[in-house]
Amino acid sequence: MTMHYAPELGQPSADSATRLDAYVASRTFDKPTLVIDLDRVSAQYRALKTGLGRADIHYAVKANPAREIIARLVDLGAHFDAASRGEIALCLAEGAAPAEISFGNTIKRASDIAWAYAEGIRLFAADAEEELVKIAENAPGASVYIRLIVEVSQADWPLSRKFGCDRDMAIKLLDVAKSLGLNPVGFSFHVGSQTRQAAMWAPTLDVFAGIWAEARAAGHDLSVLNIGGGFPAFYGEEIQAPTEYAAAVMDMVEARFPEARTIMAEPGRGMVAEAGVIVSEVLLVSRKSERDLHRWVYLDIGRFSGLAETEGEAIRYQFETTRDADQHGPCIMAGPSCDSADVLYEKRPVSLPLSLTAGDRVLIRNTGAYTSTYSSVWFNGFPPLAVVVI
Repeated sequence: MTMHYAPELGQPSADSATRLDAYVASRTFDKPTLVIDLDRVSAQYRALKTGLGRADIHYAVKANPAREIIARLVDLGAHFDAASRGEIALCLAEGAAPAEISFGNTIKRASDIAWAYAEGIRLFAADAEEELVKIAENAPGASVYIRLIVEVSQADWPLSRKFGCDRDMAIKLLDVAKSLGLNPVGFSFHVGSQTRQAAMWAPTLDVFAGIWAEARAAGHDLSVLNIGGGFPAFYGEEIQAPTEYAAAVMDMVEARFPEARTIMAEPGRGMVAEAGVIVSEVLLVSRKSERDLHRWVYLDIGRFSGLAETEGEAIRYQFETTRDADQHGPCIMAGPSCDSADVLYEKRPVSLPLSLTAGDRVLIRNTGAYTSTYSSVWFNGFPPLAVVVI
């Protein structure tokens, strides 16, 4: 029996991807293709919004910028977290109001800040003094929130180091923002992508509640708390259902930040991953020698054509074939490109049917997030990941 994740139950279900399955089964594909079900996106939005309550959902556009997804989320009342001028332009083109878009990247080109400001964007992220100077010069009077660094993360894919600053720097930057004529409204953070259980947020929230209180005691009337993303998708390991998960996070946030008048959440993976399936094909099954313990299974999609999140084997995608009833055995999975780094899973081999052979179709489940956006352009002549929205 084919098993899929059912967001409303928080566990696998045999029929939760019926529409996707019917579409895929009735068509042939001559290249790797991501198929997205917009109705699943809508259902996930509603489930998360029910749990998040008064928090504004700012969809992380980078997770999947398909125009149809943005348009559907605009209709549902979502706000948006944009990482670039291009993402802002996309959201505006699909009907989002400037007040519903935050420029959440802490690393921005000065001309892009000026462009965004001219388009009506008034909320920007920063984690460095130089960034605040750029914002003040190109978006005078804008509101800013300071991103805090997460020192310890229990997420499958931590997002520390590159983004954020520590407590002392963050409070200093609030002062700097004021001195530059900006409006420092609060803090943001990101617990890490694929934080599988809501309880994993508690240590981070405890630390940042102390920083929030210290900043208010220093005279800063903070009103905005951006809790970022981290909302998980099902990749084989048990996770909480979205409404239950989001409600548990919000309970912890409300208890620790009672003065936060505006709460922002930025689900990306948790919004769209389970709405998508990639249709791929086996190109080759081989062994390197007669002594080789594991087969090598090469797909027509790899790390450079959509599966970049297999880096470090952090995200463990779920594979399905027409031969799943046959006996299984471990294999190393790799992509098609002429690059030795294009290996998906080797440290922890994947169990696939021993009868698998070239030409067999392989479905890669819950791949609606961070696949089409990570697909490089014509590397080795392989086309970017095709996307179909139903």
